Amino acid sequence: MNIGLIGLGKMGNNMRARLKKSGIDVVGYDTNPAVSDVADLPALAAALPAPRIVWVMVPAGAITDGVIHDLAEVLDEGDLIIDGGNSKWTEDFKHSEFLAPKGIQFMDAGVSGGVWGLENGYGLMVGGTAENVERAMPVFDALRPEGPRAEGFVHVGEVGAGHYAKMVHNGIEYGIMQAYAEGYELLDAKKDIIKDVTGTFKAWQRGTVVRSWLLELLVRALEADPEFHDIQGYVDDSGEGRWTLEEAIENAVPMPAISASIFARFVSRQEDSPSMKAVAALRNQFGGHAVKELD
Repeated sequence: MNIGLIGLGKMGNNMRARLKKSGIDVVGYDTNPAVSDVADLPALAAALPAPRIVWVMVPAGAITDGVIHDLAEVLDEGDLIIDGGNSKWTEDFKHSEFLAPKGIQFMDAGVSGGVWGLENGYGLMVGGTAENVERAMPVFDALRPEGPRAEGFVHVGEVGAGHYAKMVHNGIEYGIMQAYAEGYELLDAKKDIIKDVTGTFKAWQRGTVVRSWLLELLVRALEADPEFHDIQGYVDDSGEGRWTLEEAIENAVPMPAISASIFARFVSRQEDSPSMKAVAALRNQFGGHAVKELD
């Protein structure tokens, strides 16, 4: 089995290593020549036997769009492109329609696992035809976690479905992380009786209903820096949460937990939140509650 892999960053490079470990021949290309196997995309195409499979693992948006357009110039009819980045699902329709007249097949793959995927495997959600899924299954089996296929891989539906499922996955992830974070803040604030915040989270890792891999990662972070002294309270977002809310509004699906988690991230980016100033002023007006004045 042969595959081309474009984008050899943190995830892409680990994916290349996991694929090779499973006996799949990988030809990798990256703009960084220090990690690239070939000099350019024409060399990538030349190094792969036809019909080719090329996995694109680059940042979503203009970069992914550019790579797919460039690949269309060097690939042939019958070749298959898999977009494994965090593209918005609506982009998949555009890419599939662009490639169709050239006879180039397209699939989208939502990938979860981050930098731990090399060791643990990647959760995969794919969209495309059943024929293309079967064709690329050795690749999916190499990347997914060990164990039952259905617990680490799903053919969600046609093109676009994989990235849609990954979008919802990431929206749920936002909500779970926010709940853990709020629990941490409350425990940390109650130090008169809570003497071991890190130990409390660690004790939840087995047997409790809130145990998860995200909880394990939080414990790891707390053990390294229990008070998060070295971390600024600024949280970015990569888009999937916003897209999830857009879909929730479009389909009239209530998402109070996920929407609150995204808005909480926005608050983190304000050094002195104007809305919180307004809340403080209102509380002072109607209840005489004290306000903290600026120095």
